[in-house]
Amino acid sequence: MSAWVTGYTFWDNTPPGSAVIARPVLHDEAGGTGTWDDPVTLAVGFTGETWHYLPGTRVYLPELRKYAVVEDLCGSCGKGYDGLPHVDLYIGGAEISAGDADACARAITAVQDILLHPAPDYPVHPGEVAKSGCRRF
Repeated sequence: MSAWVTGYTFWDNTPPGSAVIARPVLHDEAGGTGTWDDPVTLAVGFTGETWHYLPGTRVYLPELRKYAVVEDLCGSCGKGYDGLPHVDLYIGGAEISAGDADACARAITAVQDILLHPAPDYPVHPGEVAKSGCRRF
C-alpha cells in the first residue's frame, strides 16, 4: 500500500529535544536501527482515542530499507495526505544540528510503498536514518 511517509527528529519531537514516545513497545524511547530485531519507532495518526495502526504493528519501508514499529502518535498525521495514510518515522538526529536533522527529514518525505505485517527477511540498511545518509533506495 502507499502512504505519505515523513520523518520526525529528536529536535521536533514532543517535547522538543527528546526521544519520548507515547506507547513504548520495543524501545523505552524513540530509536531503532531498522532491522527486524530493532525496528525504528514509527508515529501514526489517531482519531479520537483510536490509533490508525495499533502500537506494536510492524511495517517495512522498501525505499528506506527499514523495518519500523508503531510506538508513537503523530498529531499532524490524522487526516492522511491526499487520501493516503500518513506515517512519521523517527530519524534521530540528536548528534547533528536541528537544521541538518530537518533536511534529513525532508529528504525522506514522499509517497512511498509500505508493507504492513511484513516478513522478517527483507533487505535492510541498518542504522539511525540521520546517521546513515537519509538515503532512499
